[in-house]
Amino acid sequence: MSNSHSEMITLGMMLRKVPTIVRALPRLVRGIRVANITDPDQPCGLGWTFEQATQRNPEGAALLFGDQVLSYRQANQHANRIAHHLQAQGIGKGDVVALFIENRPELLLTVLAVAKVGGICAMLNTAQTQAVLVHSLTLVNPVAIVVGAELVDAYDAVREQVAIDPQRTWYVADQQVAPVPQGYIDLMAASADCSTDNPASSQQIYFNDPCFYIYTSGTTGLPKAGIFKHGRWMKSSASFGTIALDMGPEDVVYCTLPLYHATGLCVCWGSAIAGASGFAIRRKFSASQFWDDVRKFNATTLGYVGELCRYLMDQPPSERDRDNRVVKMIGNGLRPGVWGPFKERFGVGHICELYAASDGNIGFTNVLNFDNTIGFSLMHWALVDYAHDTCEPIRGSNGFMREVQKGGQGLLLARIDDKAPFDGYTDPEKNRKVVLSDVFEKGDRYFNTGDLLRSIGFGHAQFVDRLGDTYRWKGENVSTTEVENIFMQHPQITEAVAYGVEIANTNGRAGMAAITPSESLATLDMQALLQFAQSQMPAYAVPLFLRVKVKMETTGTFKYQKVRLKEEAFDPHKVGDDPLYAWLPGSDTYVPVTVQVLADIQSGKYRY
Repeated sequence: MSNSHSEMITLGMMLRKVPTIVRALPRLVRGIRVANITDPDQPCGLGWTFEQATQRNPEGAALLFGDQVLSYRQANQHANRIAHHLQAQGIGKGDVVALFIENRPELLLTVLAVAKVGGICAMLNTAQTQAVLVHSLTLVNPVAIVVGAELVDAYDAVREQVAIDPQRTWYVADQQVAPVPQGYIDLMAASADCSTDNPASSQQIYFNDPCFYIYTSGTTGLPKAGIFKHGRWMKSSASFGTIALDMGPEDVVYCTLPLYHATGLCVCWGSAIAGASGFAIRRKFSASQFWDDVRKFNATTLGYVGELCRYLMDQPPSERDRDNRVVKMIGNGLRPGVWGPFKERFGVGHICELYAASDGNIGFTNVLNFDNTIGFSLMHWALVDYAHDTCEPIRGSNGFMREVQKGGQGLLLARIDDKAPFDGYTDPEKNRKVVLSDVFEKGDRYFNTGDLLRSIGFGHAQFVDRLGDTYRWKGENVSTTEVENIFMQHPQITEAVAYGVEIANTNGRAGMAAITPSESLATLDMQALLQFAQSQMPAYAVPLFLRVKVKMETTGTFKYQKVRLKEEAFDPHKVGDDPLYAWLPGSDTYVPVTVQVLADIQSGKYRY
């Protein structure tokens, strides 16, 4: 992703920030103390932090949803009832409980309850179905599952393939009207008479205990489960909530991001808990309802991903655009072209852009409120040269890697040490692939993030792009291998290569696939092909563009030439005789890409 806004940060710019830095020092010290727990006997983590917030602000709003408001005391007592019930069912430290519920208070109360008993929440992506859902469950071996009424059909479809005891298959009603489906136990009804006291177990959770499994797209095509420990929860909650955002009881965070992702669950909710602040959520993001919600909930802080901001900018301007209490926002992926106009239009003072991989060991935060940067990191990191075709870091003749010059782009590596441990994945083989040894000197270890960053001075960086086999679209990571594997199951397709391509004025990369038909182009029914893709993969993963190739070009090691495919994208001038197709918004089939269609897409006639 080329970036013309590569503003370097100068000494003068830093000096102008000195008053801000001086004002922030007390909370910086406070935040660092909370974030870096090193005593193995010090209780900490999600449940413990929530109990602390409840003591600080018992009657303040903790969770807001629609017309519901739960105070910290109410939310804590509710979670305690569920926690005592889980313990009575034999669920305790280290047990995995899968959660399959859309954004609503019941999801967070259950997460809190599982965390208080020392269990590990497997945060299932609510868009998953069929084989991918089975894979995500089998990967983490859950002893129990909690399913929201809205997802019972999706779970029932795979239930026979998952070994979870019916006695530990809980159901959470939606709007409290429907009868409990067969083979489920109503969690809220079953826990209604349990104790509201904090369970003793929440004081027996330490920094090295796992809190969540958060799924990230795997390069093998199926999700990986990243381990997120309670110590990391403390780091995330304090770094973002205390140091970066200075949250307090009068603040409310409005978050429409999915809570199975770390940005929503750990960054946004964690920030709210750090400040004993309110956390307002919505089932799914709505651009047209967004600011009405912000006003209704009196939000001071927004959680975002870049796409969300672009959708808000696409809404027709209104004289009420600045009629809000929002002063700060936290999230990732905001493009330079939207950054300034967004602040200006909606009157937001501080965009706290961050960078953190849910499966990595490093985080950056824009604490000092510079524009167009992910800020700085307290961890030790380096940007190194990499090979464009393989995306692998390059070693010099001395066997070590080379750092790029200041202002240059490079692959981000994060040093693994006591201050920045790498918690890794549930699969040891996956860990070996991302840990590099002897990078700058014998015996050192670094985590390979697979992301391309630019260094812009004074420890600050800009995010440039993701490398390799995943790309981001609609705020989700899409695995190219997963898309390829699904296409290859289609009877009319013999080969498929998936990759991300850029569309002007959109965030991330849109999906595109080059496919080789098993017989001829004439046998491909484009409408049926789109329906097939829609039925087999989440909406955000369905490719928007297709390129039909008689034969795939491969490299000498039989790897597909993705670099060239990405560069040629969906431009009829560049693809030779290969037919191109696009799924245009509002259409139910793939249509040929003509020079005119290309011009309409690039001029923004179609809204993606």
